[in-house]
Amino acid sequence: MPKMKTDRGAAKRIKVTGSGRLRRRQAFRSHLLEKKASKRTRRLATETGVAKADERLVRRMLGR
Repeated sequence: MPKMKTDRGAAKRIKVTGSGRLRRRQAFRSHLLEKKASKRTRRLATETGVAKADERLVRRMLGR
């Protein structure tokens, strides 16, 4: 059976921490920032975890 290929799009967007947790960037931070509050843009700048419901699918995409 051939090796399973990593989904390259997912690999570029999601990182796996040393403890095995999945981290991703938040949406709504790329443009139209002038109208968004500074507090909101700072909050969106932080990385967050992948939703529990999606974790199994994401791990499979990453070949883990």
